[in-house]
Amino acid sequence: MTGKLKTISPVDGSVYVERSFADEGEIVRALSLAVRAVEVWREVPLEERAAICGRAIDAMITAMDRIAEEITWQMGRPIRYTAGEIKGLEERARHMIAVAPDVLHDTQAEEKDGFTRFIRHEALGVVFVIAPWNYPYLTSVNSVIPALMAGNTVILKHSGQTPLAAERYAEAFAAAGLPTGVFQFLHLDHAATERIIKDAQVNFVAFTGSVPGGEMVEAAAAGRFIGVGLELGGKDPAYVRADADIGHAVENLVDGAFFNSGQSCCGIERIYVEDAVYDDFVDGFTDLVGQYVLGNPTDPETTLGPMVRADAADFIRTQIDAALQSGAKPLIDSKTFAADAPGTPYMAPQVLVNVDHTMAVMTEESFGPVVGIMKVGSDDQAVELMNDSRFGLTASVWTTDDNAAISIGDQIATGTWFQNRCDYLDPALAWTGVKQSGRGCTLSSMGYDSLTRPKSFHLKTKI
Repeated sequence: MTGKLKTISPVDGSVYVERSFADEGEIVRALSLAVRAVEVWREVPLEERAAICGRAIDAMITAMDRIAEEITWQMGRPIRYTAGEIKGLEERARHMIAVAPDVLHDTQAEEKDGFTRFIRHEALGVVFVIAPWNYPYLTSVNSVIPALMAGNTVILKHSGQTPLAAERYAEAFAAAGLPTGVFQFLHLDHAATERIIKDAQVNFVAFTGSVPGGEMVEAAAAGRFIGVGLELGGKDPAYVRADADIGHAVENLVDGAFFNSGQSCCGIERIYVEDAVYDDFVDGFTDLVGQYVLGNPTDPETTLGPMVRADAADFIRTQIDAALQSGAKPLIDSKTFAADAPGTPYMAPQVLVNVDHTMAVMTEESFGPVVGIMKVGSDDQAVELMNDSRFGLTASVWTTDDNAAISIGDQIATGTWFQNRCDYLDPALAWTGVKQSGRGCTLSSMGYDSLTRPKSFHLKTKI
């Protein structure tokens, strides 16, 4: 007997998906099939791998409307935005397919008479991908496509909140003609997930999720001497300098803080504004936040949907209440958002001022529709506050001084540094974090490094 996975939709509290968890027999069969498939798939020419992966992406684009509706019902993002996730998946996948030939070809050593010497990038074997619900396709594609392009096989375990994402991948790869066993998915509980990480047949684990989840993955993989990629949390800061284009900064930072109801690892969670423009920025920011429409995400007019679960929303409410008790000031009246209902996933956005770093809302990950704004007097003060965090995923500066942007960026402990933009992954750049935001790298040419092992060929051709 196996337990049941039940996906409770934040839209209306109904059971949207129900599946059986994989039992031990299914797990054993999937691992065995993945191991056998490696020997076939790694011999498939790179051009053919690229063609198959490309056809799979074509299939997902064709199914975009259906997938978009499923995303909305599974995790609550407004329907007007969900198709954009599949477009983003396409952008990342196409890029990783395109750069593969340049990255995966043999690296030749300098010429040496009587010798042929090169380094081959060899597939690892079975890659176990553990993906989260908040961006179910954008987070998973970062590992799935490059793992397959490198010649590995993939077993995908998706969040119990978004299990249909795994099934749609499988349908797309089947339609594309991917050989049997090269891509598989399993619906798993926590114990079974940990059991697979510990299995000797798994050669790499790619995890995106919380810090406690990352700690579990590291502990389960300890002593196995395999690679583990960890893309974890964030408390991403923004710094608005006095020379910034305030209108541009307001528009983009509101979106960066509240898109997806703030449920983004690289969303904006704290903002520091130089004193000369503080009042103008706060006024513009608050006005724009007040224009959100909170409601049923299946309604095309809705611009802010529910959080994924009621307890997640209640956590944010608790963070806000604690800040208010310590002197923070709220700038949004939740009563102006008719759908806001304490104890439910429907939560009004909130902007807090009079905040400081004694408050958890400015130091601990919120992962919801709240942001704190602090006044600063200098670049040095902004740098100190931005670095005052156990996380380091992304950070941004809003300025028209390009040299200052680079100079400040050099001082910030972060994986990605933005100027005049935020909350975006460029597939041509390495996606990585520092401190408790994780370790490892996806995307860009460097994203292939952890998914292959170097194998040196040292051939003496003259005796």
